[in-house]
Amino acid sequence: MTHVVTEQCVHCKFAECITYCPVACFREGDTFLVIDPEECIDCGNCVEACPADAIYPEDELPPELEPALEWNARLAQQLPLATTDVAPLDDAEEWVGRPDKWRSLADEQAPHVSCP
Repeated sequence: MTHVVTEQCVHCKFAECITYCPVACFREGDTFLVIDPEECIDCGNCVEACPADAIYPEDELPPELEPALEWNARLAQQLPLATTDVAPLDDAEEWVGRPDKWRSLADEQAPHVSCP
């Protein structure tokens, strides 16, 4: 099993999760982080560390956030390793809790999901 970053990370990228992760499983996009499912050791440290409540254990992922599984796995193969030097985005606080953040991403970074 793995942990999964969901759309609540988009436009926030607080990155506390990286600090609490004992392995190098986070990858960094321009406005978000994802977890490499091949590297995650399922420790759960990142869940409590995330101020945006954007990380879930795979088996507790709400149905509406299931596209995040594919999103993390696909982008983890494309994005560079995130380091502890990652800083939250300047307007991160303004984005916390906003719905439909995946829609704001470029097509190549959005999850493969049908949005109504």
